[in-house]
Amino acid sequence: MIKALAHMVFKLLLGLLLGISLARADVTISDAWVRASNPGQSVVAAYLTLSSRENVRLVYVETARAGSTELHSMSMQNGVMKMRHVAELAIPANKPVKLAPGGLHLMLFELPSPFQVGEQIRFRLCFKDGSGNLHEQFVSLPVKAAN
Repeated sequence: MIKALAHMVFKLLLGLLLGISLARADVTISDAWVRASNPGQSVVAAYLTLSSRENVRLVYVETARAGSTELHSMSMQNGVMKMRHVAELAIPANKPVKLAPGGLHLMLFELPSPFQVGEQIRFRLCFKDGSGNLHEQFVSLPVKAAN
């Protein structure tokens, strides 16, 4: 938690020093949800679809409900699941990018308590536009049971 807070403060200070605007991004978020977790489970995934009218990149995601949040890709190679950290995600103009089970997704680590069905988890998403400006957007995702 302290690590995430320090990272957020660093980005805000860097943005102020460099004159970067932290405004609302023009990104549409749909099909968003977080997988419910069990007691003792310290990792969970979140899914959503991102759409934008301009080319942007998702560069940072956080929630106060997890120690850290990362963007991951998942694939099967020779019958073995491979999961990789993705530093940032390009969202091409007018081409939705889907984060869904079995592919791209958000991984939430160090959960202090289980995520219960029906609960809402608030996220801060930071996007970078073509000019290098940072934009932030807040969204609450519902917790759902995996189908």
